[in-house]
Amino acid sequence: MREPTTELGDVIPAPAEVWPDPAADFTVHSGTAVRTTSATAAVGEALAAAIRAATGYRIPVSQTAGSIAFTVGTGPPESYTLEVGPTEVTIAASDAAGAFAAVQTLRQLLPLTGQGDATIPGGRIVDRPRFGYRGVLLDVARHFFTSDEVKAYIDAIAPFKINHLHLHLTDDQGWRLEIKSWPELTSVSGGRGTGVGGAGAGFYTQEEYADLVSYAAARFVTIVPEIDMPGHVNAAQVAYPELTAEGAARPRTDAAVGYSSLVVGRPETYVFVEDVLREVAALTPGPYLHIGGDEADATPPADYRTFITKVLPLVARYGKRPIGWYEIAAVDLPESAVPQFWRIEAASDGVARAAANGNKVIMSPADRVYLDMKYDVDSRPGLDWAGYVEVRRAYDWDPADRLPGVGEDALLGVEAALWSETLRSLTDVQTMTFPRLPAVAEVAWSARERRD
Repeated sequence: MREPTTELGDVIPAPAEVWPDPAADFTVHSGTAVRTTSATAAVGEALAAAIRAATGYRIPVSQTAGSIAFTVGTGPPESYTLEVGPTEVTIAASDAAGAFAAVQTLRQLLPLTGQGDATIPGGRIVDRPRFGYRGVLLDVARHFFTSDEVKAYIDAIAPFKINHLHLHLTDDQGWRLEIKSWPELTSVSGGRGTGVGGAGAGFYTQEEYADLVSYAAARFVTIVPEIDMPGHVNAAQVAYPELTAEGAARPRTDAAVGYSSLVVGRPETYVFVEDVLREVAALTPGPYLHIGGDEADATPPADYRTFITKVLPLVARYGKRPIGWYEIAAVDLPESAVPQFWRIEAASDGVARAAANGNKVIMSPADRVYLDMKYDVDSRPGLDWAGYVEVRRAYDWDPADRLPGVGEDALLGVEAALWSETLRSLTDVQTMTFPRLPAVAEVAWSARERRD
């Protein structure tokens, strides 16, 4: 039998409450089985698979017998209690998502691989998330990542209790989601020669996107699609020149921003926008649809306000809650709208005003959680316009202190962001994500007093 290599609470993110009991260690052996409920059957299978990898044992799963047992009861969403004793491990979760969170904790207490008996440290964990929204953005517009690559990314983020994957699907350099009513968006702007440097071709069919959504949901990750507008639209305008003021747009694969804009005063613009939002909403069972709204430098301020005011109700018309970059707070937002702060400035009057009016905010300050920033001057790939973001900098801040007027109660959650201008492979993605994303995950999940 192998001795435990970790203490009970040595997991990321840090649990809310931990009571270690070294006298209550549990030994996984050849007769260990997992007992589930109907609501936790899939979660129980995932736990059994992790234990099989750690021990080589068969680890049967049933709803009738087993010394590792799930129950589902009451409590805050995603909360759970994990009790480890000499003869039994029990997971009492508020819901299936809480049971999944408990499994992620247990996975970190097991050896990664091995054969034979394994020891789980004894004691009790009571855990719950600080924020319900804990996300990461993956930019598939500037450089396309295949469905299999995105699935690998989902598998990598879920163990740290990240529960939202924001896919940046459209930008000046590429359009990555099939829209059946506007087919040239992908046939023209999703093919060869798209992406920064012309090296990021590809798009998802609607069937592929739906498969990604289902794959993520099985791991309790909600896909948040982003269709960026009224700026960052050059790829759409190349495919459909009638969306431009001049009647033509040329493909661009540089990393410049702020030069493109939909024509706010033209009725055809809103036919296009509504068609796209309707199709994306129908493909997305999650509650959120992101409309971008950032860096619209080519859109006059009055036109920008007109556009956002018209588009936000369209998102609601198709049953989704709109998220937009913090610039959307230039208008009086409906209460359902969520501004996402991404800048490095110390204050934002618009976001503070939205928070005072009851809007929830997602916190994504670039100088803390932009994973495309370099670790240091020598690291590659990455950018440095927001400064260098070492692991300590990604961890050593608090979302409730970041903006004046935007306190704990105003926050929906925290989201890291990985933009892909300098990325060319899944290895690049992993290099820039880890170990910083686990640091951000703890900021988002763990109570302030539990962080060290």
